[in-house]
Amino acid sequence: MTTTLPVTLEQPTRARLVAAGNTAPERGLTVALRYASADPLAISLVFPAEVTLTGTEVTWAFARSLLDEGLRAPSGAGDVHVWPSGRTRTAVELHAPRGLAVVEFGSSALRRFLRRTYALVAAGDEDLTDQVHRALKAFFGPDGGGAAG
Repeated sequence: MTTTLPVTLEQPTRARLVAAGNTAPERGLTVALRYASADPLAISLVFPAEVTLTGTEVTWAFARSLLDEGLRAPSGAGDVHVWPSGRTRTAVELHAPRGLAVVEFGSSALRRFLRRTYALVAAGDEDLTDQVHRALKAFFGPDGGGAAG
């Protein structure tokens, strides 16, 4: 079911930072899982300032399908990798220029979050019209004439 007004879901979720470079000890934290119907293909992980290298809140956005696939089997190429970590946990590995972090979540919390996102916008029902219009406007300019050559 696709909604006409943008809706944002947010679910605070306990997680465990198991690796952050070579220096950070393992620690528990709360990460906000976020989904916006205005960007229906993506989900975001929002990390609180106290656990980031910059001391400011950090958001990682990646494909909703990557999280879904990673709950069942190793998935991802590039900066984000997701895989089952035992029977009840799921690991998310995040690569950044300043290092990497591996964060483990309870798989049931991630599944619950994904169910809520799919109830809002089912897989295959993502309406990308707004994103296409914004991209075309950025490319061609507001009047649609494009760059003069």
